[in-house]
Amino acid sequence: MAFLHHLAAFAVVVAIAVEFVFIRDELNVRTVRRLAVADAVLGFSAALLLVVGLLRVFYFEKSAAYYFSNSAFIVKLALFVLIALASIYPTVKFLGWRKSAPDPATVPAIRRILHLELIGVAIILLAAALMAKGIG
Repeated sequence: MAFLHHLAAFAVVVAIAVEFVFIRDELNVRTVRRLAVADAVLGFSAALLLVVGLLRVFYFEKSAAYYFSNSAFIVKLALFVLIALASIYPTVKFLGWRKSAPDPATVPAIRRILHLELIGVAIILLAAALMAKGIG
């Protein structure tokens, strides 16, 4: 379970980074298709990460009480939810761009969101390291 959890977490990071790189390219049909694929990978990986993480908390690792009494875990979970909510806007735009021409005016906002998502992931990694050391 730990392996699946880490694999999904790294896939989330890679998908966000790939989106960040692609959003800097010219917004043509090919780029929009690539953004949509990267976003689908992000969504699948995040869902897998959440499911495996919850299985670890409730069935395969220490007790749920242990995790929910740890402030680093609460930070990880809260940031995961915030990143998931923040990713809704880019997802909606990427899906819309598949049907009509991309709106370049929305690109700066999407870039800011992707920056914030990457910062959130870095803080999640810090919280995970703190948890591993028994801090929190």
